[in-house]
This record gives sequence, structure tokens and C-alpha cells, in this order.
Amino acid sequence: MNPFPERVLIRAESLTRTYSLGSIEIVGIQDINLEIPKGELVVLRGVSGSGKSTLLALLGGLDQPTRGRLTVDGHDLQGANPEQLNEYRRNTVGMIFQSFNLLPTLTVMENICLPALLAGKPYHSTRKRALYWLEWLHLTNRVDHYPSQLSGGEMQRTAIIRALINEPAIILADEPTGNLDSGNGNSVMELLAELNRTFGRTVIIATHSSLADPFATFRICLKDGRIAEAAACNV
Repeated sequence: MNPFPERVLIRAESLTRTYSLGSIEIVGIQDINLEIPKGELVVLRGVSGSGKSTLLALLGGLDQPTRGRLTVDGHDLQGANPEQLNEYRRNTVGMIFQSFNLLPTLTVMENICLPALLAGKPYHSTRKRALYWLEWLHLTNRVDHYPSQLSGGEMQRTAIIRALINEPAIILADEPTGNLDSGNGNSVMELLAELNRTFGRTVIIATHSSLADPFATFRICLKDGRIAEAAACNV
């Protein structure tokens, strides 16, 4: 049960994203109608090509719908201009990727602080916030290490802190365990669940794996770009 006050954080109405390949129209997602309350841990399941990454890109402000409406935390993403989308990406969502996306020439601390500094936030308060999360995730002994000196699990934990540094309302995780072994994969899912339960973060995990299922408070199954019955995703 969601212990935090319920309100609709994400609303999609007839949400559609198509792509043109010459004269062929390729459907990413089609006619998605959805309401997600604040404070949920959402597991977005589906096989490759089902539309998971397309939906996550729309929620992250990395892409915009072809048709329909998408409102996230009061932001109209369908009608947003590039400046508004940039502000949204900086302050409303934090993203975690399968490939970690850490900059190899920056230390753990520098990778974590970079999004906040790019958003114009003071270094002192940013570093203090980073140290809090580093201690919580048991990475204080890795502050001055570079990504090449970290294990896969440590790189993903660093990426999680980077996603948290601007205190976003929503954490979006795209196959966050895809490059991890089962032990580290379970640890990452437990960390994301703890962020949801203890800190009230809305977390959306797009995955074809079942590792996140025990932690889900809200489930979405996608098949061929549409919301389908849970049985279609074997959940």
C-alpha cells in the first residue's frame, strides 16, 4: 500500500508516438491512457519492442508525443518548448540507465554533482547532499575513484545518486539491472524500493526482468505499443 498522500502525478490521454521510416509509419506506443498516483513504485514490463523505452523517453522529456496528452507533475510535456523540457529534465526527473552513462574522466563525486552544477546549484550544498547519499549507499570510500575503478554494482549505485542529486519528483530506470549479475541486480532493486518506501520517491522501472516484481505497487504491461493484460507479460 502506498503510505504517501495520493494524487495523480502522471496522466496520459490517448498518448501516441509514431516514427516515419520513408513511407512506413512505425508505432512506438499507441493510445495509452494512464493515471499514476504520487509515491508509487511502477514496474513497466514487456518484451523488447513492446514500447517500454518509448514511454520512458516521453516521461523523461527526451521525446514528445505525436498525438495525445502527457502531463507529469503539472508539466504539459506535449506542448512544452525546448527550454521548458530542459528545465523539466533537470528538476523533475532523474534517470538511471542500463549502461550507467558515467563520464570516464570524472570521479564518482564529480559525476554525481555534475547535473546539479549544470542546473546552477551551489557546489557546497550539492556536495553535502552527495555525501549524504554516498554514505547511505556505502560509497564514501569511492568518492575520488573513477568509473573504471568501480564494480558494476558500484557504478549503478553512483548512477542512482546522480539521478537523485537534484531531488527530482520521479526516478526513471531503464533496465537498471541489465548489465549486472543477479546479486547486484537484486541489490539495486532493493535500493530503488527503499527510495520509494522510505523517501516517498515515485520510481518507474522499465524492465523485461522479474526482479522488480516483488516491490511493485503499480504494474503496467505493454504489448505491441499498447497496455495489455498482466498475463501478456507473465506477471
